Amino acid sequence: MGDRIFLRDLRTETIIGIYDWERKIRQTVSFDFEFPGDIRRAAKSDQIEDTLNYKSVAKKVLAFVESSEFHLVETLAEEVARLILREFSVEWVKLTLNKPGAVRGSRDVGVMIERSRADLDLP
Repeated sequence: MGDRIFLRDLRTETIIGIYDWERKIRQTVSFDFEFPGDIRRAAKSDQIEDTLNYKSVAKKVLAFVESSEFHLVETLAEEVARLILREFSVEWVKLTLNKPGAVRGSRDVGVMIERSRADLDLP
């Protein structure tokens, strides 16, 4: 099956960056997520317990990111992927992290990663 659940443009502010001025302000970051999921059970039952509750994912990610102070978007992306895989019953996550305005002349910069439970040695 190829069912997917996605969450696009989840935005928040955090301290992120390597320059002194970046360590003193909160900057906007945005995330796109994709998760595997066989949605047939949820479609049949029409119950949130039978699917990935993307609102719960969003709340957990926002709380984590808003309290973080990483230097690199690479580190933030890795730690968010680890959080999702540890806290939710998904086999893998695709994550795009955007840092708008980080490079003059570009809309945004960032990273795209894919991580699985096996990658992170999670049961």
